[in-house]
Amino acid sequence: MVGTLVHQLTDGASPEELERAGMGAYYTDHGWGVYPQAASGFPFSASVLAVKGDPIADLTEDLAAEQKARATYEKLIDLCKDDSDVVDVLRYLREREVVHFQRFGEALNGVQEKLYQRNKFYLNNNNSNNNNSNNSCNCKN
Repeated sequence: MVGTLVHQLTDGASPEELERAGMGAYYTDHGWGVYPQAASGFPFSASVLAVKGDPIADLTEDLAAEQKARATYEKLIDLCKDDSDVVDVLRYLREREVVHFQRFGEALNGVQEKLYQRNKFYLNNNNSNNNNSNNSCNCKN
């Protein structure tokens, strides 16, 4: 979404305008294409995705990712105060991260409740006759 926003903001800009805006190196490498990277220029890599295979660890990582995204949107809003159209989009994206955080929190609570509940075993007492010939384990009632 942010890449699309940047693309829309630079649509129609000349290479000279991009150079003056500090995007000359980006233009040299990627033209007008959207290339996912950090503000520092470090390209996106799947190595930043942390998956452990444990539902509590993975959901906690998801919660942290949503908070990091929210904080990033807040910093972008600070940088774009003079463009209300951009700020509106960034506020929407920030609110979406808050909702995602809430949903992941609910999922984490549900997983924890399920994992930590006591195991309950239910017996069918309809056939609990001591003289039952199907009582192969000789279990007592």
